[in-house]
Parts: sequence; structure tokens; C-alpha cells
Amino acid sequence: MSVTVLVGSQWGDEGKGKIVDILSEKYQIVARYQGGANAGHTVEIGNNKYILHLIPSGILRNEVTCVIGNGVVIDPTALLDEIALLEKNNIKVDGRLFISHNAHLIMPYHKLLDSINESGDSKIGTTGRGIGPCYIDKYARKGIKIVDLLNKKVLEDKIRKNLDEKNNLLKKVYDKEELNVDEIISQYLEFDKKIDKYIKDVPAFLNDAISKGKSILLEGAQGALLDVDHGTYPYVTSSSPTSGGACTGTGIPPNKVDKVIGIVKAYTTRVGFGPFPTELLDEDGEKLRKIGVEYGATTGRPRRCGWFDAFLVNYSVMINGIDEVAITKLDVLSGFSEIKVCTGYKLNGKTLKSYPTDYERLQTALPTYETLEGWNKDISKCSSYDELPDQTKKYLNFISKKSGMKIKIVSVGPKRDQTFFIN
Repeated sequence: MSVTVLVGSQWGDEGKGKIVDILSEKYQIVARYQGGANAGHTVEIGNNKYILHLIPSGILRNEVTCVIGNGVVIDPTALLDEIALLEKNNIKVDGRLFISHNAHLIMPYHKLLDSINESGDSKIGTTGRGIGPCYIDKYARKGIKIVDLLNKKVLEDKIRKNLDEKNNLLKKVYDKEELNVDEIISQYLEFDKKIDKYIKDVPAFLNDAISKGKSILLEGAQGALLDVDHGTYPYVTSSSPTSGGACTGTGIPPNKVDKVIGIVKAYTTRVGFGPFPTELLDEDGEKLRKIGVEYGATTGRPRRCGWFDAFLVNYSVMINGIDEVAITKLDVLSGFSEIKVCTGYKLNGKTLKSYPTDYERLQTALPTYETLEGWNKDISKCSSYDELPDQTKKYLNFISKKSGMKIKIVSVGPKRDQTFFIN
């Protein structure tokens, strides 16, 4: 038996899709445990590029079974589009994809309310895909789950009750057109017909697989610093990308988890609003964005770029219980003669002892840097640690020590074969 949790260790966009694809070769089941179609996991295989939003990247390996857990909120349109895309590329989905009957559904009013909220003055920087409003209804006990699709009367009653409230809000507060109840009910009943074959009692399926000794990889979306509890609140996502969310999002008990792997980018990026102490608003920041092609896979928005933040990653290692790390996009740093690493923060002239997640302190915290010598060599063809330049090895050793992390996987490019393990 082997159950591994894989988490993004910064603000997301660390390259989880590629690492999940690499690791999937060693696992029989890959399960997604939180988030929604706001995540974009990019995998390049040969000349083909796949961008997956809901289905785990493990689907790209024919022998792997993929699961979408109860902690995920599902946009029916996005899911069906993704299934169609995979089938168009001759990737079999039937019999290999299972979806929790307890996963919540994103409704048309969730998307509408999300876009309205993001058009105001208090923007968070969401993708506008209805994720937050769906989680709000879930925790307000008003959500609609996939299992509700099995009973037309239950579904109709829940949608009508919700729309009484939502339409009142849309019309009287936002001056928007009301949504049609019957159209939504018909739309979601049709959706049920198309996904019925994928629905599964996921906790029972996964725990049975564990009892049979099967290996499972649990995949999170976003990053630890976007966790609704442990991230830079309020500029966070609406779920728990940290390793703790893997258990609640799948129904696997904590004592069955064997290992936690963190994904760490060789520098730092962030999409949307929120504090970012090591952000570079100069030529170096633009250079990182250009070389690293730092644009959101889901929205296309340019990512904010900055130097590696060891203080942040050390905090992430702590709250996730990270055992080992995969470092990505190391090749992007090849064009810099000097590379800075943040080793701590100062606030009002005092060195902080622990990472501040509250917006007010983090916004005014000043990073302290150490400067390392860069390397002017192309490392994208390196296939082992020994082949790396000495300066690259020193950089890896330095950030490993300062972050309290053990680097086991190194990625030097977007393709499968641009990855190697450190023994």
C-alpha cells in the first residue's frame, strides 16, 4: 500500500500537472481532492500539450484510474468539454474516470455572482468560474450535489429554493435579469445522463483499493499559500489545497497517508491580487515572466514574478508535513548572472520569527535577501544531478537548507523527459 499526497507549496502554478504525470507511472490511482475548473494543469508529451482543469493528469497514462473527490466543485460544462478533448486525442476515459457522488455542482448562478463580485471594488482576483459562490452554498448547507441528480423532485425543489433567493438578489441588488428555473433543471438532468456512468462512492472505492494494496496519488489544485485557513487571507481560494484537505476531500483517513510531496518552483509567482513580498516590478521580473512563459493556463493572465522565497516555503513545509520536494522550472534561471533568495522578512525593523499570513503585516513586510552566483549554461538537456553546473548545485543546496526541504525531483523543462530524480 502507498498513499502519497502531492501539494503546491507556494501560490499555485508550480507545475503540478507535469509532476503528477511523471509520478503517475508509479501509481495505480490518481485522485483530485479540492478546487474546481479554476486550476489549469499543463502537461507536454512529445509535440502535444494538454491543459486539464478537473480531471487528474494521470488520465494521460492508460493504466491509471482517475478520481474526482467530494472536495472538488464541478462545472458540468467544463467537465464534459474536458472528457471530449481527451477522447478526441484518443485517450480513453470510460472505465478510467470516477466522480464522487458527494461532489458539489457549480450552478449558473454561481458563475454569475462570481463575475458580479469581481467587477466591484473589492476584487480578490478569482477566475470568475463560480468556485467561491459554490463553496459558500456548500458550507451554508444549500449546495447541490451530484447525488441530487438521481432524484428529479429533490433536484427541482433544491434549485427552486435556491433560485428564490438568488433571483431576488440578482434583481433587487444587482439589477440583473432573473434566471429561468425550468431551463436550469432541464440542463442539469441532461448532464446527469452524460456523467451517470462515471459516478462512484469514492470513499468506499479508495479505501477498498488501499485494503487491496493499491497505490494512490492524491492531487491538490492551487497552492498552500492560497489555502482558505493557512494562506494569505483574504486573497486565497475557497478550499484547502494543503495536505490536510486531501483526507476530507477524498474520504481517506490520515493514518493511511504515507508521504507528502511538495511542488516548488525555482522562483516565485502569483496570479491575481494579494501580498507578494519578493515580487519583482523591474526588468528581472519581466525576464522571469518571458522566459518562464508565466501566463495562467486557465485565464491567460500574466503571472506576477519574484525571487525564490525560502521563508515562505519553510512555512509551507511545516503546515503540510512535506517529506520531499519536486523543484520545477529550474532552467528558467539560467539567464541570470546573479540570483537572489529571500531568507526572511523584516517588519518595522524587526526580523520576523514566523511567517505572517495576515494581509496587513505581509503587505508591509520587507524581504531580506542573500545573493548567489548564477549560471550562464543551458541546463534543459541535463538528465542527472551530476550534469548540473556547480552554481546550480549550490543554488539547490542553498534553497534546500534555508527552506528545510529535501529535493528529490528536478524539472529542467516542460516535457516528460526533462525531469530527473535525485537518489
